[in-house]
Amino acid sequence: MDFFLYTKWGQMVLAVGLFALVIAAIFGIAKLGDRVRGGSRTAIMVLCFGGPAAFLLVLGLFYPALRTTVMSFMDARSDSFVGLANYEWVFTNPDSLRAFINTFWWVVLVPLVSTGVGLAYAILVDRTRFERIAKTLLFMPMAISFVGAGIIWRFVYEYRGAAQEQIGLLNAMLVGLGLEPLRFLQDSPWNTFFLILVMIWIQAGFAMVLLSAAIKAIPDDIVEAARLDGVNAWQMFRSITVPSIRPTLVVVMTTIIIATLKIFDIPRTMTGARFDTQVLANMMYDQSFTFGNNGTGSALAVVIFVLVIPIVVFNVRQMIKNREVRGA
Repeated sequence: MDFFLYTKWGQMVLAVGLFALVIAAIFGIAKLGDRVRGGSRTAIMVLCFGGPAAFLLVLGLFYPALRTTVMSFMDARSDSFVGLANYEWVFTNPDSLRAFINTFWWVVLVPLVSTGVGLAYAILVDRTRFERIAKTLLFMPMAISFVGAGIIWRFVYEYRGAAQEQIGLLNAMLVGLGLEPLRFLQDSPWNTFFLILVMIWIQAGFAMVLLSAAIKAIPDDIVEAARLDGVNAWQMFRSITVPSIRPTLVVVMTTIIIATLKIFDIPRTMTGARFDTQVLANMMYDQSFTFGNNGTGSALAVVIFVLVIPIVVFNVRQMIKNREVRGA
């Protein structure tokens, strides 16, 4: 038994064996369901196909969420109950308040600018000669991880003293123009906005792809009728394009907002969340794993989760509303 518990090969064999048993059990239950009729068959099928998913959902989402919530009311080592002390720290500590302010700017600017750039790009290149190439260029950053993008842009923003040779692309250009190099990542508060630019660079391609598909799905007869009525380009955009792609706009905006609320990789990679660039997700990581304070780290995790809930609810309600409209 020790072989299966304390050796890598044993653990691998045990995992494969358990996986095989689970698959065999699922197929066994499904085969049993073929022989049963009526309501019992439906119950067996639900158990067979919904049971594993529900189990993994409880194991991977509900239980961690419940445990994190409980830990947010405990001390740093999760030994004793401290009530709302961790939440008081979260909403009063100067560093935490700075993280809230920075996260606010992230959540406001990234979705708005990314969606705006993606929408404008999708309209401008729609049905043009170089549409595929133009869309590929904007979508390429989506293929790069946040960490990879952070490393790339860290070199773009790299700063050295005025007397040294600049290896950062932007500062090399400034020096070439006879200007002084800038501390893009060190000087607050502008460094936060330079970090936000990296996220916009990544998410604009995502917005462009979805919105472009939505624009192409607008019925041609609607567009032709509007043109026959003599509408200009702005009227076409305001009265035809935007209302037609509104469901996709909502999905794009809410998806980017949720991703931005959880932003961690870019500040961590580019500044280490120093120089007043701290955000909520990175502070949660620092408190939990760098400083070993499980209580405040869990409280920050709960705060982020609570902030995400209204966005998810709004997104679901819009999807239900759009489905009812299509059904009508």
